[in-house]
Amino acid sequence: MPLSDTAIRNAKTGVRPTKLSDGGGLFLLLNPNGSRWWRLKYRFGGKEKLISLGTYPDVSLKEARDRRDEARKKLTAGYDPGEARKAQKRAESDQAANSFEVVARESAVELLAALRRIEKRGAVDTAHRSLQKCGQIFRYAVVTGRADRNPTTDLREALKPAPKQHYASIKDPKEVGALVRAIRDYQGAFETKCALLIGMLTFVRPGELRKAEWTEFDLDQGEWRIPAARMKMKEQHLVPLSKQAVTVLQKLHAVNGHGRYLFPSVRTSERPMSENTVNAALRRLGYTRGEMTGHGFRSTASTLLNELGWPGDAIERQLSHGERDEVRGAYNFAEYLPVRKKMMQAWADYLDTLEQGARVIRSGFRRAGLRA
Repeated sequence: MPLSDTAIRNAKTGVRPTKLSDGGGLFLLLNPNGSRWWRLKYRFGGKEKLISLGTYPDVSLKEARDRRDEARKKLTAGYDPGEARKAQKRAESDQAANSFEVVARESAVELLAALRRIEKRGAVDTAHRSLQKCGQIFRYAVVTGRADRNPTTDLREALKPAPKQHYASIKDPKEVGALVRAIRDYQGAFETKCALLIGMLTFVRPGELRKAEWTEFDLDQGEWRIPAARMKMKEQHLVPLSKQAVTVLQKLHAVNGHGRYLFPSVRTSERPMSENTVNAALRRLGYTRGEMTGHGFRSTASTLLNELGWPGDAIERQLSHGERDEVRGAYNFAEYLPVRKKMMQAWADYLDTLEQGARVIRSGFRRAGLRA
C-alpha cells in the first residue's frame, strides 16, 4: 500500500531500523536515532542495488517519488542510476575545482598553469585576453578589499608574446596632409564625413567612435567621457576635445543632436553606423585596405606625436593602451590630463598645418611637447 504523509508522521521508530515501503522499490528507512532516509532498491545487470534519495522531511514524499521515477527512466534507457549519480558528482567536483574562484584563491603558479593550457592549444591571444580579464577582476578585488594583491602582475612576461595585429596607416606627414584634405572634400554622407574627421582628431578605437552617444559629450568643457562598458580596457576614458573637434561636433549636433548616436545607421537612428562605414569611406576616397584603415588613425597619431616629442606616457594613456598600476589605474581615468589637453590641441593644430601643405618645423612642436 502506498505511503501517505500522515502515515509517515505517525510512524514510530524502534530499536532496529524499520522500512516503510511506497512501491516501485522506494521505501523510507526509519532509524533508531530518529533519522528518516529515502532509499530506492533496483536491479541492474542482474545485481540488486541501493541508492539514497535524501532525508525526510527535507525531501517530501512527492519529491522522493519524482526522484524514483527519474531513476526508473534511466533504468529503462539502459543506464544505472547509481553510476549516473556518481558521474554527475564527479563532473560537479571537477567543475568546482576548476572554477575561477578556486583558482583565484590559489597562487600565481596555479593561474599560470591554467593560462599555459590555453597557450598550448595555440590560442596565445586568448591566453593574454584571459590574463587581462583576470587582472581586471583582481584589481577590483584589491580596491574593494577582497584581495591583498593582484597576482596577474607577476605573469605579464610569462606568456608568449601575443601576435600583433597590424592596421594599415599613413605616417608620412605630407601624405597625412593629403588625407585630411581628401576627408574635407568627402562627398558622401555628412555623418560619415564627421566620423572621419573625429576619428582623425581623437584617434579613438573604431568601435568607440561609431557607438558614440551625445550624452557622453560636454562641448562647453571640451570633453568626451566614454563609459567603461564601451572601452576595451573596461575603464572610463576621457578624451579632451580640441577646438577643431568641438567645431565639427557642433555642426553635427545641429543636424542630429536630437537623437542618441552621433553616427547613426542609415537604416535606423536606433543603431549606430556599421563597422564597415568608415573603411568604406576611405576606399571611396581612393585609399586601399593596405594603405589606410579606420583603426589606422591611432597608429598615425601615435607615430607622429612620438616624433614630435610628446611624452610617451601621455600618448599611451590617450590611446587607452595596456594596464597601469593596479589600484590607481582602476579609477584614475584622468591620468596625465593637463598634458593630454595640450597635446590634443597641438595635434589638431598640426593636422591643420599639414592640411594647408605648409612646411612643418618639427623642433617647435617637439619643444612644445617637452614643455607640456
